[in-house]
Amino acid sequence: MARLRQENPISPLLYPDGTQGWLITRHATAKAVLADPRFSSRMELRNSATRRMLSEEPEPAEPGLFIGMDPPQHTHYRKLLTGQFSTRRMNQLRSRVEQIVAAQVDELERTGPPVDLVQNFTAPVPSLMISEILGVPYKDRAVFQYNMAALLSLTVSTEEMLAARHTLRDFVKTLVAAKRAEPTDDILGGLAGNANLNDDELTGICFLLLAAGFESTAQMLGLGTFALLTHPDQLATLRENPDLIDNAVEELLRYLTVVQFGLNRTALEDVDLNGTPIRAGQTITISLTAANRDPNRFPSPDRLDITRAPGGHLSFGHGPHLCLGQQLARMEMRAGYQALLDRFPTLRLAVPPEEVPTDDAKQLYGVGQLLVTWDA
Repeated sequence: MARLRQENPISPLLYPDGTQGWLITRHATAKAVLADPRFSSRMELRNSATRRMLSEEPEPAEPGLFIGMDPPQHTHYRKLLTGQFSTRRMNQLRSRVEQIVAAQVDELERTGPPVDLVQNFTAPVPSLMISEILGVPYKDRAVFQYNMAALLSLTVSTEEMLAARHTLRDFVKTLVAAKRAEPTDDILGGLAGNANLNDDELTGICFLLLAAGFESTAQMLGLGTFALLTHPDQLATLRENPDLIDNAVEELLRYLTVVQFGLNRTALEDVDLNGTPIRAGQTITISLTAANRDPNRFPSPDRLDITRAPGGHLSFGHGPHLCLGQQLARMEMRAGYQALLDRFPTLRLAVPPEEVPTDDAKQLYGVGQLLVTWDA
């Protein structure tokens, strides 16, 4: 990626079905494309190579799945949710995030070292939080966690993926029906009271929020902790300067970039992109990983530096599809990292770093297990 970014930042990319598209590796170009209305997010415009079901004909996004739509459809759904994810609303949730994190840290302390941080902390925290925000019964968390993992997997069969998808849709439909019958004080309950949303739309929105609200934050909590524990200089700096926690969160988001492959867009018309002719209908893949390591935007980009001036990374995307839940994700990471460092001053890996298994068989990268220990 670094070589391509330097030599050919808009590179021809051959997809598995033989279609030629383009790979973007430079930060400025990636940011420009993500904000350019000439490049579409619509599902039905993507070539089959960018879809998990290669045997299916491309079709429009399902009702409510606004991540695969353009304005005005995307704008319609986005407006319905903006208020639910406002900075004010997220600040109201701050104390609840801290309570959930504190309870999980208490449980870690009771369990005692060594302990798998993924199973006992980095997965439960966002799972509890998104369950509470959406009004999903926490007892049902295993259903959506297991099936969401299958949907994001790069190795399961098409049959397994379809089964997981059907299970999740049925689960969400049942939840939507319950909220319609008896609205509750949560995001899904609030949306259920909107007469302009039908059940299919509400199901799609809930499906999307469940996926976005759990896996990415869980991976960042685990991988971020691993990064800090394997960079003792940065860990020491953060312990000595706890006010750098916000900087640390932004730098970890940039440095790690858990979205493995990038975002796809389709040209709606012929576009001259920095001298490269992109034909209408061609797919562009934007490598967030490469953009976040662009030395033209971030000095010494391959170095983790929590004192780096925050901002500028594209880990939450950019433009009209900028992640709605970014403030909640930041809040969970800030609270999670802080609590671990405060409660366990001697927190360290219980195994050599090379023995920590990476979880690279998903669209979102992370660690599959993180065994840690500390002094009593």
